[in-house]
Amino acid sequence: MLHQVVMWIVKTMGSLGYPGILVLMFLESSFFPFPSEVVIPPAGYLASKGEMNILLVILCGTLGSLLGALFNYWISLALGRPFFQRYGKYFLVSDKTLSRVDLFFDRHGHISTLIGRLLPGIRQYISLPAGMARMNIPLFILFTSLGAGLWVMVLALVGYLVGHNQELLKLYLNKTVWAMVILSILLALVYLVWHRKRSKKA
Repeated sequence: MLHQVVMWIVKTMGSLGYPGILVLMFLESSFFPFPSEVVIPPAGYLASKGEMNILLVILCGTLGSLLGALFNYWISLALGRPFFQRYGKYFLVSDKTLSRVDLFFDRHGHISTLIGRLLPGIRQYISLPAGMARMNIPLFILFTSLGAGLWVMVLALVGYLVGHNQELLKLYLNKTVWAMVILSILLALVYLVWHRKRSKKA
């Protein structure tokens, strides 16, 4: 089944090219969580065969992820807060909770966005609380691009190196996910230590 899916993606990438990567990664990062693990590695594999450029694959994948994240940000900004202000009591979400979200993202939105983009199941949705909290747009774009760019680059390199071997691809993708989880934990710990030292100095 995995082999058939990957072959379909490879065929799609071959016909749609870089715009296909951008569109699929936009979907992956927005309202329709299309797995990036079945988009970028096949494109990396095509790059290893000389049919695509690895740098353009990473660029289009990162740009697509950023555009999808901005779409979610805008949706949350436009609908999220008004919705919860009106119906939040039915979901146990109070104005006080919304204020706490605002405060948290005002102080820690950059690192939360960066780490969130590296974690499976979270990277597609981290834009929603950021939008609801009206996180600073330039910072949101910067840290979303950093996190998405790192994720896309790793997936592209995995596809480039082992994309021809489906068993190895599956193994390395699993290792990649765990590596990103560990990296996220380390980033959170480093940030926590730095933030505490900074708070003490202040």
